[in-house]
Amino acid sequence: MSDKSLELEERKAGKDLYSYQKEAINKIFKSFEDSPDDYHLLYQLPTGGGKTVIFSEIVRQYLKHHKKKALVLTHRVELSRQTSTMLTEFGVANKVVDSKANLDDQNDYSCFVAMVETLNNRLNDNKFDISDIGLVIIDEAHYNSFTKLFEFFDKSFILGVTATPLSSNMKLPMKDNYNELIVGETIASLIENEFLARAEVFSYNVGLTSLEVGANGDYTVKSSEDLYTNNEMLGMLIQAYELHSKEKKTLIFNNGINTSIQVFETFKSAGYPIAHLDNTYSKKDRKMVLKWFKDTPHAILTSVSILTTGFDEPTVNTIILNRATKSLGLYYQMIGRGSRILKNKSTFSVIDLGNNVHRFGEWGADLDWQKIFKSPNYYLDKILSDEDLESNFRYEMPADLRVQFTNSTEVYFDVKGTYIESISNGESSKVVLEKSIIQHAKICIENSEDVYDAYDLSKKLCDDIDYRIDSYSKCICRSTHNFVTWLKEDYRTKLRFYLRDNFDRDFEIIHGRPPEE
Repeated sequence: MSDKSLELEERKAGKDLYSYQKEAINKIFKSFEDSPDDYHLLYQLPTGGGKTVIFSEIVRQYLKHHKKKALVLTHRVELSRQTSTMLTEFGVANKVVDSKANLDDQNDYSCFVAMVETLNNRLNDNKFDISDIGLVIIDEAHYNSFTKLFEFFDKSFILGVTATPLSSNMKLPMKDNYNELIVGETIASLIENEFLARAEVFSYNVGLTSLEVGANGDYTVKSSEDLYTNNEMLGMLIQAYELHSKEKKTLIFNNGINTSIQVFETFKSAGYPIAHLDNTYSKKDRKMVLKWFKDTPHAILTSVSILTTGFDEPTVNTIILNRATKSLGLYYQMIGRGSRILKNKSTFSVIDLGNNVHRFGEWGADLDWQKIFKSPNYYLDKILSDEDLESNFRYEMPADLRVQFTNSTEVYFDVKGTYIESISNGESSKVVLEKSIIQHAKICIENSEDVYDAYDLSKKLCDDIDYRIDSYSKCICRSTHNFVTWLKEDYRTKLRFYLRDNFDRDFEIIHGRPPEE
């Protein structure tokens, strides 16, 4: 790894800034000079790019050249503490305004750090004097909880910072609260210059049509739990881990506490070192779990999105998205947890079990943040629905199974294409399943010496059969659970009967000789 990477890993905050960080600070101060006192500016920089470093230096310079005070707002206690520590390292004496803070000495400070809810309570109780606050910095500005405080700072310059300038509430777009967006370095540039690790993505095609969307625009916890706690999904998760992440430090994101607990139990039963963490844990227990995760080689931590912000553990080598989301911001925040570089870490793995890569594109792709900021609905309307996404999926036989069908040049069967062709020819839709059964029988016979071998191979086609039936049910617009279940059972029965009745004939046609007695 280059000297630049080592410098990034070992640099102490509050000293040298990188060129792109200095450039960002110059742009932000230029906006200070050219704008009114109550201007609202938004700055975007990817996770791992050093947003806290940048705004800490901005606070330092602001206080040096202005006679007003500064306030940094966060949405979580841990972020408040991290921010306070960083400001201190930059030589900025600051006071954390939490629920237990004694504000009798507030006149002794020119910089404050506060959590949004706590500050809101203090302001409503007239316990905190903000008359001399000239600069307000909002960390993770895409969260809408901050907007209720804007009315208190109608004469302050507000700087919001975020990795994803797309509001957490689509009914309250960020362009309604900020006058301008400054876009920082891209993920691609930070990777190229060895400030961030490169993501190696492994995406699995997952049927998500059972998921429901809630009032917040994202998938509901209940429908997610119903899907991700079933044995098939848990099996896919642990198989993906063993294939792509075994003996690597792994962070798993879920949508629901029960899902995370089921994941914990599954990995624990398999003998892997794993811990579970959710927002019901006390501060003490949370600290203990995170220390265990940091200190334990090959540790796995399963959680419920609480580690998407304010959590930096560079030793994470794999991110598993064991959930689907419709939030671009959440997608980038989750993957960003694995992007920190280390001396011996230039890449990390992403295992996607929620079709998120298909929905949003590769992490680090060139997004037009200015367009997203100005026209968020235009961007969101272009995102494909789960039905459209899944219609483009093609079943790929797992590699370990494909080797058992080496005599077959092609194992894929195009259900949708066959359906369209059959209907165009005036045939019944049932012809699709008949042709599919014949094709399945063919690949079993091609790779067998007797009918019993063929039976055994046919039993290993469960996932392929389920995929074909699910695709067929969408073609004919009948997808009730009982009907689809019956179709799958009927298909398996007919495949066995076909092999029993036609094995000798088809074997001789395929192999040019009768099967051995």
